[in-house]
Amino acid sequence: MKPAVLVTDAWQRKAVPIIRSLGRRGIPVLAADNRRWSMGFFSRYCVKSLVCPSPEQEPERFLQWVLTLARRGDFQVLFAIDERSLDVLTPHRDSLAQHVKVPMVNGDTYLQARDKALTLNLAQRLGIPCPRTVLAEDEGDLRTMAATWDFPIVIKPRRSSGSRGLKVASSPEELVSLYRSVAKDYPRPLLQEFIPPGGETLGVEVLMNRNSEPRATFVHRRLREYPPQGGPSTLRESIAAPELAAEAVRLLKAMDWYGVAMVEFKRDPRDGILKLMEVNPKFWGSIALPIAAGLDFPYLLYRLAVEGDIPPTSSYKTGVLCRWLIPGDILHFLHNPRRFHLTPSFFQFRGDNLYYDLEDLDDPGPMWGMLLSAVTSLAAPGFWKRYFSANR
Repeated sequence: MKPAVLVTDAWQRKAVPIIRSLGRRGIPVLAADNRRWSMGFFSRYCVKSLVCPSPEQEPERFLQWVLTLARRGDFQVLFAIDERSLDVLTPHRDSLAQHVKVPMVNGDTYLQARDKALTLNLAQRLGIPCPRTVLAEDEGDLRTMAATWDFPIVIKPRRSSGSRGLKVASSPEELVSLYRSVAKDYPRPLLQEFIPPGGETLGVEVLMNRNSEPRATFVHRRLREYPPQGGPSTLRESIAAPELAAEAVRLLKAMDWYGVAMVEFKRDPRDGILKLMEVNPKFWGSIALPIAAGLDFPYLLYRLAVEGDIPPTSSYKTGVLCRWLIPGDILHFLHNPRRFHLTPSFFQFRGDNLYYDLEDLDDPGPMWGMLLSAVTSLAAPGFWKRYFSANR
């Protein structure tokens, strides 16, 4: 039997394509989450559903739970797919690696990628274009910025996922008040120039081996997102951009990266330059797209973990579309004033090159799981905010 994989964070949308990818190749997949109605549990390719302690509320219990399963031999490969699990597990990678294959970086390297200030500082030293970014030492620095920078100014947590904690100040007074509010939950946030709308957003997905050599690269362009002014992508397209992929690899190699990561760039319409926005040190929300385009990152990561190394590959189909329809693209449609003039049309539901993140006639269970989870969670405070932040 092939070595079994434990996939964490089964509540998240990206867990489903990962589980399907591995399960369809005959790899036993155990899915774990602290939510009983996690959508990954409902996949036909999930051989066992495990309700675990919350990595956010009970990190020590979660760590011991994973270690117990690893020591017992319940699984042989660990896929921690999101920050809530990675934050707990990466500092203990070496302990876990005594029992199972752990294809991820150590805690220090992971934290460098999680900290946007450290990431942008490294990128600037490498000559990779970035938005103008500073760390304010006190409110005097804020007033200096207010007098010398153009508004709006972005206040961005150094460590957060998606758009959580991000604020945009449009005046000097607002800069001080919003900075205080963000700093309460996210100490010493970044201050960054605002890149105006009009430029495309590109993501570079990379798989690196233990020597930080690229084993797979993929590039996508965002076509739609929700909220429309900035949030998780609801429709995206595979494109070829080898020079941009090389920049992402150069940054990750300087970090001594191992495993998967997504590097995000945004084109500044003022000068046409693609500028680094952040590194997502994890599996990304649009993982279904490269799989559909022929570059199966979950399976390649599995092979890398089990075999030690694999040949490099970056061959995939361009022009492939992948859509997060329910509820993502539906909400984009409802909130976009140009909803009837979208390209491609919202009402284009089929096509030879069109795929979906979740909807799959071969494996309909996760859709029912998502709907059941939503029905049982609608009354919970902040449910939809957490849902969209988690599924970026």
